[in-house]
Amino acid sequence: MADLAVSMPRERRRWPTLPFRSQGLVLAALCLFVALLSFAPLARLVLTAVAPDGAVDFGRLADLLLKTRTFVATVNSLHVAVASTAVAVVIGTMAAILTVHTDMRCKTVWVFGFVLPLMIPPQVTALAWVQAFSPTSPVLGLLGLALPPGARHPLFSASGIIILLGLYNAPLVFLTVRAALRRLPPNLAEAARAAGAGNWTLFATVVLPLARSGIVAGAALAFVSAIGNFGIQAMLGIPARFPTLITLIYQQLNSYGPSALADMAALALFLSVITVVGLGVNSLFGRRADIRVEGGGHPVAVDLGRYRPWVEAAAWLFLVATLILPLSALVATSLVRGFGQSLNVANLTLVNYQNALFHHGAIRDAFLTSLSLTTGATVILVAVSVFLAYFLTWQKGPLPRLLAIATEISYALPGIILGVSMILFFLKPLPLLGFSIYGTVWIILAAYLAHFLALALRPILGGFAQIHRSLEEAAQAAGAGFLQRMRDVILPLVAPAAVAAGVIVFMSALNEIQVSILLVSSGARTIGPMIVFLEEGGSSTLAAAVGCLMIVIVLLLMLAASLLAGRLPKGALPWQD
Repeated sequence: MADLAVSMPRERRRWPTLPFRSQGLVLAALCLFVALLSFAPLARLVLTAVAPDGAVDFGRLADLLLKTRTFVATVNSLHVAVASTAVAVVIGTMAAILTVHTDMRCKTVWVFGFVLPLMIPPQVTALAWVQAFSPTSPVLGLLGLALPPGARHPLFSASGIIILLGLYNAPLVFLTVRAALRRLPPNLAEAARAAGAGNWTLFATVVLPLARSGIVAGAALAFVSAIGNFGIQAMLGIPARFPTLITLIYQQLNSYGPSALADMAALALFLSVITVVGLGVNSLFGRRADIRVEGGGHPVAVDLGRYRPWVEAAAWLFLVATLILPLSALVATSLVRGFGQSLNVANLTLVNYQNALFHHGAIRDAFLTSLSLTTGATVILVAVSVFLAYFLTWQKGPLPRLLAIATEISYALPGIILGVSMILFFLKPLPLLGFSIYGTVWIILAAYLAHFLALALRPILGGFAQIHRSLEEAAQAAGAGFLQRMRDVILPLVAPAAVAAGVIVFMSALNEIQVSILLVSSGARTIGPMIVFLEEGGSSTLAAAVGCLMIVIVLLLMLAASLLAGRLPKGALPWQD
């Protein structure tokens, strides 16, 4: 009895404090995770750019930015970003109107094909287009439409970069505009029609003005994606000798190595400023364009009538020209023995796939490295995102908002900026440990964790939005601690969203190039940059085979995620209607 009396006060002291203590420790760990992977590297980037020798030196920074090559690269970056954004806005908006407001048939299949390029790595997309429209094109050659031998490739130019970036980013605009169109109340369109407005007048004076906020948001996404898209700018711009800021950073590291880190930091900071200013201008226009309307329901439908076959034919012809033709050229190139050979029975071979899968050591090692890094990053990010979403959804105050901003910044900025930040932060030996992770797979893992945290968080936040907190509060009232509530109550409810987040992160990270292109080394290569390395080395057929394998992986992952679509929050999968 005496022992029991002594133990009773211990129980009273332990139960009230343990849940709070575990919850506080988890929040502290999340803050440390975000600070080390987001705030600290970016802060190091800014410090190195403005004070490379420990003292602020704006004169040196100004001299670098005013150099002719920097000025030309800046103008080129802005040129291709703004022009390709305009192309993406026009195409994406037209596609959204077509799929939301018309009676076009087979919309689901068409939307899947239209959004698919967004899931394909940009370097693969660029390679497919280069091979499709080259003078030795295996597809156009069969049709007698190939360029004459020796002709300049039309895509190796500013116009080629703009067109390809516009087509690549059009699905981003499509997704935001489609969401805006679906929020519009149908009674406004019905009132316009009752007043005698035709279809053109209806869209010009009612639908599109009310959907301006979605169009502006899509333009912001397209601009950020275009200015930071290394794959397309490198594959087309470097052969065309058309420098941009992002390719200038890449070439400077390749030419001078870590000795050029101060200049790289300055260029990366300048690119960050351009991105932020672009988003700020877009946000200003977005606030002016944000017209609040109440309602919703079934969108107004336009009966295409006798024009429907022509509209559908034009829509499918667009997919054939922008998706089927490049991908078929990529497949055809991967099936011949040498680049430029015609596709016939004599030249048909699977040796490129055999080399890529079994015989080429660098490709095999890169794939295994990517697979292990992607798996590890996916598991870590899903686990972190579940706990982080809990605090972002149900906790108020400046700290959750600061965490949300930090995760978004690391994802919104061009990936190559994060790559430079990681080099600067991890180049020196780690404190207390005495070794550096620069040039190893661990720095790539750190970059993946920082860059894809926001991507993993978004579907899980959608899952939390569907949970009523009374369930968690009831478990807390019953005496369950924080970790027990997360395990027994929260995790089963958000599991489908967590699985979707994992698939999206895995699919994005496996073929990633924007972040890792500066971080790979001879001992730590990933599969994403291999396309660029193989193409630069003249192994075009092998690069095509690797590109085809990457597309197959993307399609399989999209199929796996689609099987869970019925249990996921709306909007978790961008290709789902």
